[in-house]
Amino acid sequence: MSTQSLDVTVVGWIGSDVTLFPAREGRQAYTSFRVASTRRFFDRSTGAWRDGRTEWFRVKVWRTLAVNVAASLRKGDPIVAHGRLSTEEWVSADGTPRSGLVLEAVTVGHDLAFGSSNFRRTISARAEEGPTDVTGLAEAPDEDSPEITDGPSERFVPADAVADGSDDGDEDDSDLDELREPQQHDADWGARELTTSR
Repeated sequence: MSTQSLDVTVVGWIGSDVTLFPAREGRQAYTSFRVASTRRFFDRSTGAWRDGRTEWFRVKVWRTLAVNVAASLRKGDPIVAHGRLSTEEWVSADGTPRSGLVLEAVTVGHDLAFGSSNFRRTISARAEEGPTDVTGLAEAPDEDSPEITDGPSERFVPADAVADGSDDGDEDDSDLDELREPQQHDADWGARELTTSR
């Protein structure tokens, strides 16, 4: 492991479709999506919390994590992602050189400050190792358990649905208003009732 890496944690909102690129010969499966992260600060002159500058990041995840992220996350979800930050360069369709920040994430999850999430373990080819020892853990009663279906997920966009696969790096910040929820430290943030559908 390199001692010269820029490991960061990004907290923000998914601002694009979550696209899964399946494994191909010589290449691992990966998932890619954009995240908007806006710093909040308290403006003493107005006595209110304000939004600072919004930073956009491309997040890429690989292998099994890529499949799990594609099945679990969608545009508009609040997330926390941790990984190595770098700059990616490319040439757009019109020949303009472009660059953007890329987070190669090793950990991704929902930001539970804004809602609840349900975990479902991935069954892998290594299942022959035997079951996980859960001795002493209580099982949740059925009335508290949300409905889980095994049907196909429509929460991600397969790679073949992406028109040209290019990313010009431009995101319209006007979409952030519908993505952003009040922060805990906002004056208007209050208790929220969390519900599950049956």
